[in-house]
Amino acid sequence: MSETGTIRDKPWIFRTYAGHSTADESNKLYRANLAKGQTGLSIAFDLPTQTGYDSDSALARGEVGKVGVPISHLGDMRALFRDIPIAEMNTSMTINATAPWLLALYIAAADEQGAPRAKLNGTTQNDIIKEYLSRGTYVFPPAPSMRLIKDVILFTTKELPKWNPMNVCSYHLQEAGATPVQELAYALATAIAVLDTIKAAGDASSPALGDVAQRISFFVNAGMRFVTELCKMRAFTELWDEILSSRYGVADEKQRRFRYGVQVNSLGLTEQQPENNVYRILIEMLAVVLSKNARARAVQLPAWNEALGLPRPFDQQWSLRMQQIMAYETDLLEYGDIFDGSTEIMRKVDELKEQARAELAAIDAMGGAIAAIETGYMKSKLVESNTQRLENIERGAQVVVGVNRFIDSEPSPLTAGEGAIMVVPEHVEAEQIARLDDWRKARDQAAVSAALADLRDAARSNRNIMEPSIAAAKAGVTTGEWGAVLRDVFGEFRAPTGVGRSARQVADGLDDVRAEVERVSKKLGRRVKFLVGKPGLDGHSNGAEQIAVRARDAGMEVVYEGIRLTPAEIVNAALEEGVHCVGLSILSGSHVPLVKDVMARMKAEGLDDVPVVIGGIIPPEDAKVLKEAGVAAVYTPKDYELNTIMADIVRIVEARA
Repeated sequence: MSETGTIRDKPWIFRTYAGHSTADESNKLYRANLAKGQTGLSIAFDLPTQTGYDSDSALARGEVGKVGVPISHLGDMRALFRDIPIAEMNTSMTINATAPWLLALYIAAADEQGAPRAKLNGTTQNDIIKEYLSRGTYVFPPAPSMRLIKDVILFTTKELPKWNPMNVCSYHLQEAGATPVQELAYALATAIAVLDTIKAAGDASSPALGDVAQRISFFVNAGMRFVTELCKMRAFTELWDEILSSRYGVADEKQRRFRYGVQVNSLGLTEQQPENNVYRILIEMLAVVLSKNARARAVQLPAWNEALGLPRPFDQQWSLRMQQIMAYETDLLEYGDIFDGSTEIMRKVDELKEQARAELAAIDAMGGAIAAIETGYMKSKLVESNTQRLENIERGAQVVVGVNRFIDSEPSPLTAGEGAIMVVPEHVEAEQIARLDDWRKARDQAAVSAALADLRDAARSNRNIMEPSIAAAKAGVTTGEWGAVLRDVFGEFRAPTGVGRSARQVADGLDDVRAEVERVSKKLGRRVKFLVGKPGLDGHSNGAEQIAVRARDAGMEVVYEGIRLTPAEIVNAALEEGVHCVGLSILSGSHVPLVKDVMARMKAEGLDDVPVVIGGIIPPEDAKVLKEAGVAAVYTPKDYELNTIMADIVRIVEARA
């Protein structure tokens, strides 16, 4: 009830995407956030956990606890929820390829707490298609990945009636450059692929498609084009209702409701004048809460300084307070939809729907979302859109305050001195590995072996993977062991990069750079050859893709093989290809150990005369460490002029030659 006696709508769920270092440290953070008024948990897992490796895997080096919390076994999940009643939580888990396993660990921890499965409330993201397109934490090929999604949906529909087993995530599509139309079409195509998979596998015991559809939620992105984003969300609600009604015959209107959570755009947060990001976050939030008919069910906001590094508890609190002020101090929740009847809003919604329908029809014609993944169609379209976005910023057609206009600035007291961001201590990884070793020594190895054998049989025989996974969790099986069994049965997958081989001739301002590439190539006796590599488990490839595209357009010969390469693989490619420069892209915070590893291997192979440059979210103190280690140049989000970077690379190559 408001102060005027008006009945207020219930606010959306307030979340903060959080997790780092260790399960114990993350547990402290969660309990503190809940005490501040957060009403749901959104768990960030580290990259080894997301890709099915234990913390002591060679591929996990430098990645443990960096972008989220490491969960290697039931003991870690138990610690993560210590003194947090799971039965009372609404928990969102950003996990995809390993979603069955993390959900199994969550259920096992809930069973230990005595929480009835029927009361478990939350979401597993479980959207593998967007991982192939944008975020890169996929593991298995498309067919077995869709089978795992199906298993989770069928299990939770029967056993966890309040759980959302599938969260179609268009958030990362926009982060990869998707236009509003692409975000609409590709997300809905993903949901269609999932429903078609469930429909094809149906038998007499399967749930009705309406029961499945109402359990599918969406996780979207809201950018700075406020009116367009608001209209996009209204278009989403209307298109989803239309698809469920016409394509799947879902008659119950409640089952056709578009339910979504949101994290507003992190792509647009700037390293320059980062205090401006507070306003950006607020404006982006308005697009998903103002329209009642398309209001988000849950909102999580990034922190103002995420373009600089890992936010501190205060920074996350600041974003939480933004939501609370909007929900409790304004009269927003006292009114119906304030945009109903607006001809301008209706016109834009209809335009977006028409264009999204056309793109959905094109995807349908090629065999659906999976076929569009395997052919590279959707990935190449995202790379093209992101290229256009960056070119618009470079030439000033898209204004970003503090970046390409109004760049004169007073020093910010918010970023002054030490401690402006949180840094995960280096000892975290060694301590996590030691705990993992202790866990393995203390468990019943016979029970582990039996559980793994049953898991393998379930994977091979097409038996639902969930109960064997829960049993494995309770037996003490680790994340890496679960992942290894399924890798052995299903195999692994490398998605298309979306970076074509032919150079475009349209990028503005490249003539001078092309001329320099030609001049230096003649001086070298062959074309300048540039290797773009992504070491470690970081799958955010947008920056690497754009560097590869621009280097190719500038006339260089480019070697780019996609994500998740080991330092050894990168150095071997540099050796075999005879490259003139190695560019590394790392956004997970593991830049120091990975770059040092690459450079040590290059020196051992006699490649220490080949310059190395690096791009990523790299704090100034780390940039200094990297340059002292021999890195020729360090680029961060503030370096948005790609032509300048290309000119730097040519200059560096010539100087070393």
